[in-house]
Amino acid sequence: MKTKIVLADDHTLVREGVRMMLESSQKEFDVVAECSNGQELLECAKKHKADVYIVDLSMPVLNGVEAIAKLHKVDPQAKVVVLSMYDDRISVERALKAGARGYVVKVSSADELLDAIREVAAGRFYFGGKISKFLVQGFLEKDVPRKHTSRLTPKEKAILQLIAEGYSSKQIAKHFTLSLNTIHVHRNNIMRKLGIHKQAELVRYALKEGIAQL
Repeated sequence: MKTKIVLADDHTLVREGVRMMLESSQKEFDVVAECSNGQELLECAKKHKADVYIVDLSMPVLNGVEAIAKLHKVDPQAKVVVLSMYDDRISVERALKAGARGYVVKVSSADELLDAIREVAAGRFYFGGKISKFLVQGFLEKDVPRKHTSRLTPKEKAILQLIAEGYSSKQIAKHFTLSLNTIHVHRNNIMRKLGIHKQAELVRYALKEGIAQL
């Protein structure tokens, strides 16, 4: 039987390239759905039973880290391979703690991605090259509790992500079909809850906490 795959990446060319590579690989894989953001990934998971989800970390609406965490509520048996341009320790750590079982950087070879999918589909883990070194260094140590993020509502987190990713208040208002004034109120509430007073600090906080990826 073919391994059923769901692809989640906001770049169409990346999705097309990965799909073509998978479907030409000895008829071993079947891409059953493609998604362009984290929210679409959750909807796809409700409609399609996948053996492996290939997920990018930097996606709009709902970033990869949050999407992976929520994906396990939709599909408790979800097996996720992250395919990302980020190879830093923080990104890897967040992805794995969200529930990813494999991590491949986009500069890797096609064979490495295929190996990762096969290993994860079989119930194992896959971390190549630099990623393995992070594991040896013990980066899965217990997290320091996050004191502030839990204070934000899901809507506020979504707005904070877009703020950190460079969207204007007008664009955010259009995205959520809200008034500009309502977005300003949300922004002020976010800053008040986090004890942050400057835009730059807000962006740094969102990146540090994994709410946004640039």
